[in-house]
Parts: sequence; structure tokens; C-alpha cells
Amino acid sequence: MEHPVLERRLAEHCAPTLLGEKAASLLSLSEAEFPALEGDLRQYNRALYRTGLRFLILRRAGGRALVLAYRPAMLRSRLTRPEVRALLARFSYPETDCLGMLLRHLKGRFAAEGGFPHEIGLFLDYPAADVEAFISGSAECKLCGCWKVYGDARAASKLFAKFKKCKDVYSR
Repeated sequence: MEHPVLERRLAEHCAPTLLGEKAASLLSLSEAEFPALEGDLRQYNRALYRTGLRFLILRRAGGRALVLAYRPAMLRSRLTRPEVRALLARFSYPETDCLGMLLRHLKGRFAAEGGFPHEIGLFLDYPAADVEAFISGSAECKLCGCWKVYGDARAASKLFAKFKKCKDVYSR
């Protein structure tokens, strides 16, 4: 199971998740470039099962596949925080600890929206306060990095630096 181009893309876009520093990452891949993507991801899911890493195609559109790389236990933990649950409830997510149900609802939101549902930030491990401020448009952005920061810019800046180190490690 060797796919150097796919592995390079995963490393470039998902390094913090691959290294366990972030619950999930997102990347968009060309279906023309990766015609066997679904099978490749299935193989990765089997091979990496014990590491706690999974890959899921969230949406296919315009010849591209949007892939979520995630760590189920970490993501479930993030999504069950009260402030995250409250925000997800506004978009009719079920109140459950079942990650599969939450991910199915997210996939449905992608289909219904036709674009990016803004709550995707919660699944990508962004602070709930930043996701809430982005959705409501009620605050001025303090910092732009891996996401738009409306809250604690200093903490976010430290995380951005940590994520960059992860990417540097995988790039080597």
C-alpha cells in the first residue's frame, strides 16, 4: 500500500492530526488525480486502525473529494463539550456521543448547503468561541492563521506555531 503522492498530500494538509496534536484536518483532492481514492482510504483506515486515525470522504463535487482525516476519540471528546454541543444544536445536530451520527449529519449539511457549513470549524478542532463569532459576524477578527481568531489570539498563535512544526516534521 504505497501511494507517495497521496501520502505527501496528507502530510502537507493533515500533519497536526497525523501527529495527534489536532482532532481533525480537511483536504480537498482531485478525483482525476486519485481515481482509486475511496479504496485507498479504506486501506489506510484498515492499516491505521490501531493508531486511532481515520479518513472519511465528506463530499464529492466538481471532480474533487473533500476528505476528513480525524482521530475518533479526540474528536468525540471535543464535540461533547457543552459549548460545542450548544452550537451544533443550532444546526439540528443530534445530541449524542455517537461520532458516526454527528459525522453523518455533517455530510448531510454539506449536501444541503452546497458549500461549507460554517460549523465545520468545530469538527476541525477550532475553538467554539471563534466558530461562533465567525458564524454570527459579531466580532472583529484578531488574527488569521489556520482559522480566523476572534478570541484568544495569543493561544491561537501558539497553536499555529505548533501546527507548523508538525507540518515541518512531516515535510522532512
